[in-house]
Amino acid sequence: MEKENYEILWEQTLLPELEKTVSSISFATHISQIKPVDIKGNKIIFCTQSQLFADTISNQASSGIGGKIRDALLKCTSYITDFDVVVAKNREEYLKQLDEAEREVIENQGSPVNPKFTFDSFVVGSSNEFIYAAAKAVAENPGDAYNPLFIHGGTGLGKTHILMAIANYLKLYNPRMNVLYATCEQFTNQLIESISKGKGAAGIDFRKKYRNVDVLLIDDVQFLAKKQGIQTEFFHTFNELVMQNKQVVLTSDRPPKEIEVLEERLRTRFEGGLLADVQPPDIETRIAILKRKAEEQKCVVDIKVLTYIAEMNDCDIRSLIGKLTKVVFASKLHERPITIDLVNEALKESASEKQEKLEAEDIINCVCNFYKISKADMMGKKKNKEYAFPRQISMYLILEMMNLPKVTVANIFKRDHATVIYAGDKIADQIKTDNKLAVEINDIRKMLLKQ
Repeated sequence: MEKENYEILWEQTLLPELEKTVSSISFATHISQIKPVDIKGNKIIFCTQSQLFADTISNQASSGIGGKIRDALLKCTSYITDFDVVVAKNREEYLKQLDEAEREVIENQGSPVNPKFTFDSFVVGSSNEFIYAAAKAVAENPGDAYNPLFIHGGTGLGKTHILMAIANYLKLYNPRMNVLYATCEQFTNQLIESISKGKGAAGIDFRKKYRNVDVLLIDDVQFLAKKQGIQTEFFHTFNELVMQNKQVVLTSDRPPKEIEVLEERLRTRFEGGLLADVQPPDIETRIAILKRKAEEQKCVVDIKVLTYIAEMNDCDIRSLIGKLTKVVFASKLHERPITIDLVNEALKESASEKQEKLEAEDIINCVCNFYKISKADMMGKKKNKEYAFPRQISMYLILEMMNLPKVTVANIFKRDHATVIYAGDKIADQIKTDNKLAVEINDIRKMLLKQ
């Protein structure tokens, strides 16, 4: 059976430390009779089969067994600083004793709205406190505060979390309200399906679903770009809801003015409420988010390790959480405590596995598909911006993701060495100040790494 991270910490770090500080009789009598079963906040939870035994360990003074355990925790980890002892035969029995509220969260995870995405679980920092306050105001007074609320920002910054937090808040405090959460892709696919079935009941059902709601939450509305027919239906849905003071909340990876080929009537309506921009989180917020995610995974990670991971990326929180998940997996797989050395090994192994499979042609094809141009135009001599710019992005990504020599990249594109240097430097500089471009390149990179 795969061991949890806190079990590895207990067996490989805490027990060896306690063997040095506790007498052999006390170790056999007390320490060997407890087993770790959970992590809650800054506490590791142990189980034992006797209430008297649990009380004895928990209540002992600093000089007793309880004090020795706390001293070992403080020496071995800065994250877990205390413990509790519960009465249970094993972890399975302990889990059965969880209260109904915790079990309900576990059972409802299959719902389209993740019950874990709440306002309480949203880590607030200077970069997102504005959208947090705006979303909370909307949840408390839907239709009255800001309508529509349009949240925009790069990928992986918590937009979906805050959208689902509104849904979960209303479910808890205003359960009679009809709340609908959907992605723009789901809206599009359901509309297309209703059209394919004709103008009868399917179309009526579609409109009832989206227009007979009190709160409509649509994720990734930028995918309306260039879809004229979908935009028309969305416009009428949006208009009808807002006219009736029904709340609409939208998220996008860019502000309305940057969504290409968006009808002016939609653009002006999106901008008619409150525009909330999500900025990349600062280092303190990134550490706090990783700490929260470690707690959710019942995982013991030292603050120095969390800081090390947080410093790897300043734009994409989802990417940072993914790195933490890979490290936790490596810890369980190799049965090793999480250290900076393990982080480097796990992430180097993961990155090399994916990037070794990449070919320059994969990157070129992906960029062509993303910008909707032909490969012949990409590789040809045309200097129009619509072809030259994606060509430069391809060169930049090949240099960055494959670490090929610039001469090799120049040969791929049948250009000279200086052209590749210029392209790489130009894109690298531009993404520092051009948020739209940074988002696009990040999306292409993710598409490539998922292949």
